Amino acid sequence: MSDSSHLDRMQRKKEVIDERIARASEERGVLILLKGNGKGKSSSAFGTLARSLGHGQKGAVIQFIKGRRETGEYLFFRDHPQLDWHIMGQGFTWETQDRQRDIEAAEAAWEIARGLLEDPAYNVIVLDEMSYMFKYGYLDTAPIVEALLRRPAHQNVIITGRTMALPLQEIADTISTVQDDRHAFRNGVKAQAGIEY
Repeated sequence: MSDSSHLDRMQRKKEVIDERIARASEERGVLILLKGNGKGKSSSAFGTLARSLGHGQKGAVIQFIKGRRETGEYLFFRDHPQLDWHIMGQGFTWETQDRQRDIEAAEAAWEIARGLLEDPAYNVIVLDEMSYMFKYGYLDTAPIVEALLRRPAHQNVIITGRTMALPLQEIADTISTVQDDRHAFRNGVKAQAGIEY
């Protein structure tokens, strides 16, 4: 491609993008769903959280499944003055093997989340692996949808998990699917600190 063709193409592209930017005039928080069977959903959420904290915003994380505190993200973020971190899970369901305990942990996590969704001091809230609570029937979607719709107008919420309940998808602003084309674990590579946790 010649320099002049490239320049012409980029100018046309800029016009299209500038027009889209001009049309996007609404200012409000968004609901982001990060789903799919690929690796990187929580990592994406924590990257967005870091971006928000970099802008001086206040954030909160509620982890619905992870039960251990030595994850890299927790160790990195735990002392940040603008961030509240709640590890509510008892571990993965195949580890706990106690449905009633898992339901109680989910309900306790939701109570904290509900309070955060009512608090205008929070700019971004990550509900990590919350989607499993609906898949396993630990929580009902109706009160969560209601709370998400009533949250402060500026508040951003990110929910992660492989599958995503349809009522959440119906109200989401952004839905990204992380696809698994290949995973080292299936090839016998052990989970490692800094990559999987």
